[in-house]
Amino acid sequence: MDTRRLYSFVKIVDAGSITRAADILHIAQPALSQQVSTLETQFKQQLLIRSKRGVAPTEAGRALYRHAQLILRQLELAQAAVDVSGRAPAGSVSVGLAPYSTGAALALPLLRAVRERYPDILLHINENFGGVISEAIMTGRMDMAFIYGAGPLRGVQFEPMRTEDLYLIGAPGTAAPALPGDEVSITELADVGLLLPSRIHTIRQVVDAAFRHASLEPKVVGEIESVLTLTSAIGAGLGATVLPWSAAQAILDVRKLVVRRITDPAIEVKLSLCTSDHQPLSEPALAVHDLFHELIRDFDGDELRHK
Repeated sequence: MDTRRLYSFVKIVDAGSITRAADILHIAQPALSQQVSTLETQFKQQLLIRSKRGVAPTEAGRALYRHAQLILRQLELAQAAVDVSGRAPAGSVSVGLAPYSTGAALALPLLRAVRERYPDILLHINENFGGVISEAIMTGRMDMAFIYGAGPLRGVQFEPMRTEDLYLIGAPGTAAPALPGDEVSITELADVGLLLPSRIHTIRQVVDAAFRHASLEPKVVGEIESVLTLTSAIGAGLGATVLPWSAAQAILDVRKLVVRRITDPAIEVKLSLCTSDHQPLSEPALAVHDLFHELIRDFDGDELRHK
């Protein structure tokens, strides 16, 4: 198969128009249409639905689009491996990090370590929700991710790395002020105004599940996806939040805040390093993968020493 046809097909689907794709690829529109016709003949399936608004893939077209992305990504990795053979790892590596996770604490050390050890690796860091990130890994658009959850998920391999307790964190006067001590129970937490991410986020899901198990409802006073906005809202005393200790240290000035571990029951979240289970990591991605493991080991050691 001529992979140039696959590349053209992916660009057509992305653009939603043969005309726009022809402009992007600098190919005459009739020639591009002929490439699509050749693919449809080869696969004995209609791949695109044409209308006045442009084109859209059929079910067969969507299947080909997914596989074409993987094939083209493999070719890109093969070319990169050949280009850097015998030299230090070089190329682009895409890493996903779940918001409000240990990833927030690891992002800067990872970037620093890559710059120091592998200056020819271009590190792309993407902070997004686990579902978005795992889909990017499945389609080959992202090399690895540090996200909540331990699987299973089709197309993604999970390496469990950490299990963390969740803490109630807020300004004095917002984090259950009448209750002394370093812990707070779910029952006591029911009266605290909480600033949490939306229900698509793992932290929100485990908090909601813990409340349901206790036959209670969390008092959610705001849903915040922005780390910057959450930081400002907590500092202004607009509510408390629930985070792993590592994430809280990375994004909040915990010295000025009340921090209480949630108990009765304790709430835990699992974090995993995720990669594709059907395509190998490139040489630069393997180097970054090893750095991730090294940073996690150092991070755990530092955390134990400071407890």
